[in-house]
Amino acid sequence: MSKIRLLFFLFLLAYGAIIVRLFYLQVLHPMSSKDYLQTKKIPPERGNIFDRNGQPLVTNQIKYQLYIEPKYVIDEEILIIKLSRELGIEEASISAKFNKTKDWIAIASGITREKYDAIQALQLSGIGFNEEASRNYPEGSQSAHLLGFVGKNQDGENVGYVGIEGYYDKDLGGFPGLIRSDRDLIGRPIFLGTQEKMDSENGRDLILTIDKSVQEIIKRKLIAGVEKYKAKEGCVVVVQPATLEILGLTCIPDFDPETYYKYDESYYKNGAISSLYEPGSTFKPLVMAAAINEGVLKPDSLFDEEGQVTVGEYKIKTWNDKYEGKITMTRVLEKSSNVGMVYAGEKLGNKKLLEYIKNYGLGDLSGIDLQGEVAGYLRPTNEWYSIDYATATFGQGLVVSPIQMVRAFASIINGGNLLTPHVVKKMISPQREQAVEPRTTRKMIKKEVSDQIKDMLVSTIENGETKFLKPKGYAIGGKTGTAQIALKGQYDTSKTITSFVGFSPIENPKFMALVVINEPSTSQWGSETAAPIFFEIAKELIVYYNIVPE
Repeated sequence: MSKIRLLFFLFLLAYGAIIVRLFYLQVLHPMSSKDYLQTKKIPPERGNIFDRNGQPLVTNQIKYQLYIEPKYVIDEEILIIKLSRELGIEEASISAKFNKTKDWIAIASGITREKYDAIQALQLSGIGFNEEASRNYPEGSQSAHLLGFVGKNQDGENVGYVGIEGYYDKDLGGFPGLIRSDRDLIGRPIFLGTQEKMDSENGRDLILTIDKSVQEIIKRKLIAGVEKYKAKEGCVVVVQPATLEILGLTCIPDFDPETYYKYDESYYKNGAISSLYEPGSTFKPLVMAAAINEGVLKPDSLFDEEGQVTVGEYKIKTWNDKYEGKITMTRVLEKSSNVGMVYAGEKLGNKKLLEYIKNYGLGDLSGIDLQGEVAGYLRPTNEWYSIDYATATFGQGLVVSPIQMVRAFASIINGGNLLTPHVVKKMISPQREQAVEPRTTRKMIKKEVSDQIKDMLVSTIENGETKFLKPKGYAIGGKTGTAQIALKGQYDTSKTITSFVGFSPIENPKFMALVVINEPSTSQWGSETAAPIFFEIAKELIVYYNIVPE
């Protein structure tokens, strides 16, 4: 009888323990149904990026993370020496991470397949590898600012930063899948429990407007030009004027998207969309187009260029302080006459001048599909004085980004349409293809005026400072620009930003290119720095696009 009582007592004790445990779990520390479920994300594959001809610009590849399991390491010293030698990491750095109390230690990430094989061949005990998805940029830094890069966010997830990777992050990134499974109280899977799976949706591939061959040309010529003229920075943008598709875009200094973490964040800045400068004389054709469009001037309208002009308390002179008497508006552009442009601005009128400046998009975002664009700044109307209207006619006192200048200039040579620039031509997913069509913001000038301006710009090359740079037999239109750099409200006469914008052929231009050079040291003039770079680019583009002599 005593045994039965003992067993009964033990049963009651066990039963009581269960009751106490249930009371703790359900009353004192209740668990919801989700506490019994474990959810795991299934990462999607990020979309690839191709140029307009299907050439890969960004792909995916598998790289490896190397780790150490200290308890399985036979010879710590030998392991550190060999890994240091193979990885190019200081022995002290690896040694500092080595901790025998830990089960697992991450040593290096982003290891290539070749390096993986080389480390495996060492036959070291206590090491292992994890696969990790990585972005591959076959062209290295060639399109760094355009493409951007992929890094980790605070949650350790892959996220696109700057450029296309940043702007189209959601499209490229796709949607992760989920696996949910029932778990017991200590986290073990329940074999007969609920199992739910939702497949991931891979990111969309992007087909760009960019031409890989054009990109290679402009990058090579820009690097050579910046080195030759000992400049601080430089950018080149090439577009198809009729659609404002970006054919090429590059800036230096740049960075390698695969090793972006080795660079200061200042290198990520895309100068083509986020750096502001005074356009100088490249702005003159825009004002001239406005005056002709309003009917107050014609290409052959005469102006008496007698000398300097006075605006309030200020005197304005032409860049070389040389004057030719009666000259046409075409000649005003050819010789880049500042006083002639002041006259054109007076004929147009201050109200109309400011209206056109705003309609060209100055002070606004261009709408380009790249992360990091800045709008610039345009002073409120009530802060404009007579001298401001006068200097604006030759591109001083205004600030633009290169892409804003490209957009505005394209409108005066493409028949008068102000378009939205774009770098993505098509988005592709398994379900559908989505094309990106050109978008017209507004009509700037009449087509006949656009044709007149193109002829004037051809004449500007034929009879201007850059006539000796032009390839013989080919018609090219364009304009130089030189602007002093404003520092603390004053212009630094020793530092300039030079530029050149040009196009070819004249009828239905296949390309238009803007070159901007920041602080060249060999010369302060656009005709001697930016212009030569443009014509070096133009020579190769003429061959590439099979443009015939005119």
